[in-house]
Amino acid sequence: MEEAGIGWIAAIIIGGLAGWIASRFMDSNTGIFMNIILGIIGAAVASFIFGLLGVSFGGWLGYLVAGCIGACILIWGARAVRG
Repeated sequence: MEEAGIGWIAAIIIGGLAGWIASRFMDSNTGIFMNIILGIIGAAVASFIFGLLGVSFGGWLGYLVAGCIGACILIWGARAVRG
């Protein structure tokens, strides 16, 4: 988050948007708070995974893309665990 130049307020807004996009894409019924959490944690997860592959995201758009991808991974993982 710090590397992308994103502040906490912007991270919450972008994370909420990323979580909302992911919840619509994955057809999950989550609320606004859960969308924010999914987006922020999803961005961290995706940044870590893509960092291992040598891919980095920068700026607001990169944080949004990483958040969407990471939130989709988290939703998929939760569905897999719940069975």
